[in-house]
Amino acid sequence: MRTRKSHSQRVLAIDPMSYGFGFVVLESPTLVVDWGMPFIRRGNHERTLAEIGALIRLYEPGLLIIEESKGSRRCDRIQKLLEEVSQIKVRGLKIRRLPAKRVKKVFQAFGAKTKYEIAHTIAQQLPELTSRLPRFRKPWMSEDKRTCIFDAAALALTYLHSRSIGRKSQVPFASPLPLTDSAVMALPNSK
Repeated sequence: MRTRKSHSQRVLAIDPMSYGFGFVVLESPTLVVDWGMPFIRRGNHERTLAEIGALIRLYEPGLLIIEESKGSRRCDRIQKLLEEVSQIKVRGLKIRRLPAKRVKKVFQAFGAKTKYEIAHTIAQQLPELTSRLPRFRKPWMSEDKRTCIFDAAALALTYLHSRSIGRKSQVPFASPLPLTDSAVMALPNSK
C-alpha cells in the first residue's frame, strides 16, 4: 500500500463557478506550481468533486482553501458544492474556509478594491498569471471566465498573508506590495 506524501507547504485554492472551477496551486506566496479552470457541465457535482480529488492526488497539498459558503452571495448550488468540498477527507489535508469579506479586506490594504484591481495585484505578485489577466469589465459585460483563477489565487494569498501576520515571520507579498502598519493593524488574526 502506498502512503500519501503530503507537501505540507503546498496550498491548493479552489473557486467554483457555474461552469467548473478555477484553481491555483502555490508552494509559497511567490511560487506558482499550477493553475487552471476545468470546464464542467452545470450542476455536475460528482464530476466537479472527482476533478478536485484528482488535483489533490496529483499535487498532494497540505492545505485546501475554499470560500466560506455561509453568508456568501453565491447561488444555492455553488454553496452546496462548497459544503461538499469542505467534507473531503484525505489524510494529511487540512481544509480552510475563508469569507469573501476577509479577502476584500486584505486586498483593500494594498489599494485593490475591485476584482479587476485584485487580479492586477495578484499578477504583480505572481507574474506567471499575467497572461490570464481578464480585460477591464464594463457594466454591460459579463465577468471574464478567467476571473475564477484570480479568485482562487486571492483566497490562497489571503490565507498565507493572514498566517504570516499571525507569526510575523514573513511577508507573503513581494516587494511591489509592501505591508504598512495600518494594513497589519486592520487585519484580524486568523487560523
